[in-house]
Amino acid sequence: MIESRRVAIAYHGQSSGSGPLSLGQDNMMRCTIENEPADINKQGSWPVPDGTSLDQVISALRTLAERHEALRTVYPYPDGGGRPVEQVVLGEGEFGIDVVETDRDPLIEVDEIGRRNRAIRFDVAREFPLRLTLVTVDGVPKGLSAVICHAAADGAATAFLVTEWLELVSGRTLPPHTGPTPRQVALDERSPAGLRRTKSSLQHWERILSTGPHAIFADARLGPSDGTHTSLVIHSVRAAEALEAVSARLSASTSTIIMAAYAAMAALQAGRDDVVIAALSANRHRRSLVEYVGTVAQDALIALSTDTPDFDELIGRAGAAGMTAYWHSSFDSAEIWRLIDEIGARRGARFARHLVLNDLSTTVPDALLRDIPAPPEDPHVIPLPVEPIPTRLMLNVWRLRGCVSITLHADRQLFTEQEAEDFARGLLRLIEEAAERTVPIAEISALTGIEPGPRPGEWRLLDSAWVDLAAVRELLATALDKRPVDLEESDGRLIAHIGDDDRPLTPREVHEALVDVLFHRRRGGAPGLAAGDEKVLVGSSGSGWETTIAPHHYVIHRGAPHGPVVAEGAGRDEVQS
Repeated sequence: MIESRRVAIAYHGQSSGSGPLSLGQDNMMRCTIENEPADINKQGSWPVPDGTSLDQVISALRTLAERHEALRTVYPYPDGGGRPVEQVVLGEGEFGIDVVETDRDPLIEVDEIGRRNRAIRFDVAREFPLRLTLVTVDGVPKGLSAVICHAAADGAATAFLVTEWLELVSGRTLPPHTGPTPRQVALDERSPAGLRRTKSSLQHWERILSTGPHAIFADARLGPSDGTHTSLVIHSVRAAEALEAVSARLSASTSTIIMAAYAAMAALQAGRDDVVIAALSANRHRRSLVEYVGTVAQDALIALSTDTPDFDELIGRAGAAGMTAYWHSSFDSAEIWRLIDEIGARRGARFARHLVLNDLSTTVPDALLRDIPAPPEDPHVIPLPVEPIPTRLMLNVWRLRGCVSITLHADRQLFTEQEAEDFARGLLRLIEEAAERTVPIAEISALTGIEPGPRPGEWRLLDSAWVDLAAVRELLATALDKRPVDLEESDGRLIAHIGDDDRPLTPREVHEALVDVLFHRRRGGAPGLAAGDEKVLVGSSGSGWETTIAPHHYVIHRGAPHGPVVAEGAGRDEVQS
């Protein structure tokens, strides 16, 4: 960077007012305020056509702000404290753009500026939701760095903004925008039909959280984790051609095919035949939201069994499961967290968001892809800097037409760098083979080279999840101050025999103590800890005790386990979540 200056841009919109938050805004507000900004802010490089002047840039950005309420919206904090609950649309105002002159490659400059700005938290009560920097060379605009507050725009909305930006900066006039405003979406969500949708979504989540696996991966390598991941991007023209062939053969969307391949590979790695995937960018299925500039970013929870004869059938299942999940991805995020806590307390197993799929392939404008050269080799793998990701495995899908472009983030406890690359290559290899024939599920391991991770010791498939009995003993010892414990299995149920001492325990107290540890609570005076102990307890099974569950039944004995029985029961009645 040689020099930098700030340019103010005034706008005058056609509307103003206030209203409640939409469900998407409320969800992203929590993330924007509570998460690290680099994890939640969105970074993009907006193209600048040759010959564009600074005045054209300013005019185009002003028009975007005036067209879209989401860009003129702030979220004031309540007087009594807490998170914002209201959106306020400004009729007029001002925002700024930094103009940076560089003598380096402008695309590199744009990317580095974006990375720096992404790590700065947005002040949602005051700040314009686009943090903009125009990079120039010899005074000529060459690239625009845009960091977007996720509470204002999700991936699809950002793609819409980029498409309009290119039209405007090229001097073309846009027709009036016909998509709904965030205030209109919020009102629709509060209508009788909207309330029925949110109720149905909660029922969908409750069913999966109650019966599905709480954790997908269970591996002897899991332990206390800093969350850092091996990250890589992979490009393949050959895989894109294969996707089109499979799509034509089965009449399935390319997005469904990539999801099915991801599920098959993850299930193989985890040594199981059912998975739960949190899918992002998945809830613009309603026609009314096609041109919506705002945020509807909420997870779609997909439960998918890979126990099928072949990959073709799995693709069919993935399509049905995905559509069901997408229709049930509009909800009150506070209610979802209540469900997670309540069901976790009842089951004695904390839900771990192990598998994430973020398919952005339909949100990246074609204009951003036109000038990208073909990869020098196929597939072409590029390592990325190590970064923390709050999940065990995440697949970002950027492009599926012409050239597959995906980014894989794999937890370093579960995947070495080579294993992460093997997983990504194996996923594409599966799709390429499916273009030629119907692939039996039983052949995927030999085809891709992927095998389940190591699980030496006492592992059992209990309550839909792999459970390490040694970790369960550690959980009991941690929660109960090392009281003597013996575990017994009976008809798929885990029974804990607990020796008592001079302080008698009830099954409910035992279960509550375990739940406190599973949820990392402060537990002054709880059973097994001295009064006033304020430790936050984290076990060796990782940040969420993923490889454990609370036993299904507790038997309290006088003295050592298997002595005279003092009390027994499930301990789940009226457990505080």
